[in-house]
Amino acid sequence: MTATATRPSVEQVWAWLGEVPDPEIPAVSVVDLGIVRDVRWEDGDGLVVTVTPTYSGCPATGFISLAIEQTLREKGLPGVRLERRIAPPWTTDWISPAGRDKLRAYGIAPPVGKAAGLERMLARQPLTIACPRCGSTDTARISEFGSTPCKAQYRCRACLEPFDYFKCH
Repeated sequence: MTATATRPSVEQVWAWLGEVPDPEIPAVSVVDLGIVRDVRWEDGDGLVVTVTPTYSGCPATGFISLAIEQTLREKGLPGVRLERRIAPPWTTDWISPAGRDKLRAYGIAPPVGKAAGLERMLARQPLTIACPRCGSTDTARISEFGSTPCKAQYRCRACLEPFDYFKCH
């Protein structure tokens, strides 16, 4: 970006980042998932994007950073600095309402409750997970582990379809 070019607003940058798909669940963006924590201009024209990985060992973190940099470079912002912030750690509470709707439309049941509600899970109280396909709550967990570590595998007893549930954490 040249010194004479008008820099985009922070809101515009957020909108562009809202187009960056999560590499594991392309139906949702990195903004929908709450991975992008902050966007700010610093020291003149320097853009800083703060990112929190879903967990510290997430294999998609490098891909996400690359996708953010590439998207913003294509929008004419060559000098982007990414900051990785791991505290506080990411939680499923940060998934936006639109992100939850997109997960459901994609066939993944969004997290139920709040991450702070882990006491219920630790007390072994059963979760009521609605099928993202038919909406029935007559579902059963098949496996604690789904297609990725952050998901569990469920089956709907009403429509008989298997589906992933994005675990609350």
